[in-house]
Amino acid sequence: MNKRLGVLGGMGPAASAEFISKLIAKTPAKKDQDHIPTILWNNPHIPDRSTSLLNHDNLPLSYLLEGIHGLKAAGCSCIVIPCNTAHFWFDELSKHIKIIHIVDSVADELTDMHTTIGVIGTQATIKLGLYQNHLTKLGYNCITPTEEEMNNLVQPAINLIKSNNIITSRTMLMQAINNLISRGANAVILGCTEIPLAIRQDHCLGIPLINSIDCLINSSIKWYYNQ
Repeated sequence: MNKRLGVLGGMGPAASAEFISKLIAKTPAKKDQDHIPTILWNNPHIPDRSTSLLNHDNLPLSYLLEGIHGLKAAGCSCIVIPCNTAHFWFDELSKHIKIIHIVDSVADELTDMHTTIGVIGTQATIKLGLYQNHLTKLGYNCITPTEEEMNNLVQPAINLIKSNNIITSRTMLMQAINNLISRGANAVILGCTEIPLAIRQDHCLGIPLINSIDCLINSSIKWYYNQ
């Protein structure tokens, strides 16, 4: 197949590496030639997306567009962005090339059993309703951490993951997830691609954890094989 998948990464680098590694592991390949040709644009110097959105500036856009044009010039015909918060610029970026939206990928994985969905992510992802706005239209009831939980647990835990302090971040994120479960969540979306680096399904028995990285990978494989 004459297809190349572009990965607009670096937000953060560990999440991009996780995407590539799991894409290889999940691709139904029997030999090298069955894998998906992939080009990673890994730019960790893109300004923080959540901070930019909350400050009402547009600082990441030029960096994101540089990556889009670079991947397109390298022959990519479809792009994924393993960063949830960067999808607030989706409309502008998708004018230039096909991009698989991470929220659409997550929605494809949800079932009728997931009636009340907990969502955790960065300050901007939660405050600006990246998931809530989309999933509510599909009939799901979304609940999110309180402002206090975001300030004291979720956002600090994401920052700790970026500094490679996984153990401490896991404890904080599990507290936030358990609080969502106690408020009725029967599934929780890990709506930041840093979070799955600390939280796995076996850390939270009893309800599904919807990993946005895994969902994006599944959509990428479907795109490549035209499923």
